[in-house]
Amino acid sequence: MNQSLKEKLATYQQRIEHSIRELLPSPETRPAKLHEAMRYSMEAGGKRIRPVLVIIASELFPAKADPIAAAVAIECLHTYTLIHDDLPSIDDSDLRRGRPACHTKYDEATALLAGDALLTYAFQLLASSYAENPALATNLISDLADASGSERLIGGQMEDVDNEGKPIDAETLQFIHENKTGALLTAALTMGLHFCEPSTEQLLLIREVGYHMGMTFQIVDDILDATSSPEVMGKPVGNDSAAEKSTYVALHGIEGAHAEAQKHTEKAIRAAETLGGNNVLLIDLIRSLQTRIH
Repeated sequence: MNQSLKEKLATYQQRIEHSIRELLPSPETRPAKLHEAMRYSMEAGGKRIRPVLVIIASELFPAKADPIAAAVAIECLHTYTLIHDDLPSIDDSDLRRGRPACHTKYDEATALLAGDALLTYAFQLLASSYAENPALATNLISDLADASGSERLIGGQMEDVDNEGKPIDAETLQFIHENKTGALLTAALTMGLHFCEPSTEQLLLIREVGYHMGMTFQIVDDILDATSSPEVMGKPVGNDSAAEKSTYVALHGIEGAHAEAQKHTEKAIRAAETLGGNNVLLIDLIRSLQTRIH
């Protein structure tokens, strides 16, 4: 990642961190343990790729409103998925973003409820923050709900869990990656673009960008799980292989997975170039996802 991109992303990330602290219920709000757990997981840092994408997409063309509440909402939803993924019944991971997972820090019941609460709060935040623009609010809620439902994000997670230890074909792996990871990354871009009142064609193009970005992101995640270390990743690695999970590395090998990531990166860039607008930062970010180290 070049220095200019790092600096720009750091500016967005700082704005997001500040807004998370401002927009979430205080840790003293009753029940305090629940709200403390919600904030513990939300304030754990991370790359904030999804909320950053909301803001970047909102800046492709002139925006009609402030996207920051939408950015925080999608991070609430993403964090809920991380909390639940780490539970003993799913991935059984005790480390997240370089520190104890929510269920390790508190307990399993609190983590489960903190995830539930963040999922609900994402939609509460969208409805309340954009109440004065009902068309925008409806589009944002619709995009996030569609991306995170039983046929997309949760469906991808279900297929992932259900195929552990089984021989897997390319079509099933595609479904898992497209929905478990790609759906929410695509939603981040469409949600951001809604602030610019886009045309149908522009929405189709940003969805194409999101699809290929999501595939690249998950393929690289698979590669990192097979090749990186817990110190670099901030979470356990090697879990995919140990659990016999379905990954691009398992199906295609390291070199084949790199080739797939390259293919999707190129397609995402072409779609972003066709979309136009203030797309330099978006294209730089697409390129960086293929070469990230954590």
